[in-house]
Amino acid sequence: MSSEVKGGRRAQLEHTGLRPGWTTGACATAATTAAYTALLTGEFPDPVTITLPKGQTPSFALAVEELGDGHATAGVVKDAGDDPDVTHGALVRATVRRLPAGSGVVFRAGPGVGTITRPGLPLPVGEPAVNPVPRTMMREHVAGVAARHGAPGDVEITVSVDHGEEIARSTWNPRLGILGGLSILGTTGIVVPYSCSAWIDSIRRGVDVARAAGRTHVAGCTGSTSEKTVVAEYGLPEDALLDMGDFAGAVLKYIRRHPVGRLTICGGFAKLSKLAAGHLDLHSGRSQVDKGFLAELARRGGADEALAAEVADANTGLAALQSCLAAGVPLGDLVATTARDEALAVLRGAPVVVDVICIDRAGTVVGRSAPA
Repeated sequence: MSSEVKGGRRAQLEHTGLRPGWTTGACATAATTAAYTALLTGEFPDPVTITLPKGQTPSFALAVEELGDGHATAGVVKDAGDDPDVTHGALVRATVRRLPAGSGVVFRAGPGVGTITRPGLPLPVGEPAVNPVPRTMMREHVAGVAARHGAPGDVEITVSVDHGEEIARSTWNPRLGILGGLSILGTTGIVVPYSCSAWIDSIRRGVDVARAAGRTHVAGCTGSTSEKTVVAEYGLPEDALLDMGDFAGAVLKYIRRHPVGRLTICGGFAKLSKLAAGHLDLHSGRSQVDKGFLAELARRGGADEALAAEVADANTGLAALQSCLAAGVPLGDLVATTARDEALAVLRGAPVVVDVICIDRAGTVVGRSAPA
């Protein structure tokens, strides 16, 4: 058996501004292509070139090469470009073994790759968490290598990620019922910096899992404190909790197409004031607390002009809330109710009852809407 470990080089993409990167699915496809080529020829192509779903043809340097008796392993270090991806720098390996003619392509989860344990995901329970598009990419590249070398293309592909089980603890996978490691993801093969596509995909899969489990009440939460609040309020199980983060729009648009009977949105007062003002992305870099809007809401709640001016000039949303609380003006409830109405507008008549809960940093409820 021969083994070689090499490092330092990563596939690059021509770019302007922020640098794109590669999905785990693209890395697994490159590793699979190199491993199967070596299994048939005895030589690893390095770099190895693959074709992505939209026709791009990036090349990947190999970090691992191992040729054994009836199997070959190749590894690629994931480069997520300028995206803050938790899998950036992870070593993605693919081990390819020959199977009897007619077996087709079979996928296995190696160390660091999860297994599906709950229904509702795009793969059956018991399958390795290698998503459909990466599976298609790997099958197509295996077929291409087989055609070039006159081989039948019947192989077992075991995908693994070094330290993947540890990395997966900071993802949605455990909550979605993907146990033992990461998912091999990607629909285009390319990671667009700060698109947060993996987070949004996890929100969608969270809704799917909740629906498959028969949940009729889910909660979109901006963080762990708001999750604790809705659990205390409603006793919701873990698979009914959607880690919404800043992506209120992603939750609402997906639930519009895949309704759940009731949706609770819970988060910090300042963030939810942005939703009330019509923003669907609540990140501080992409939307700001509009204190003029808060002043107008305060007027609707009975604030006089002096208090409205104080709200408009407040340093923070929380300071505006505190001024109103001291004056007996229910700004928290007004924000929650207006945010609920914005959510209903996005849902466009989908059969979903919505309520909103606003909290402060300590998790104290400072505003709520009635369900509607």
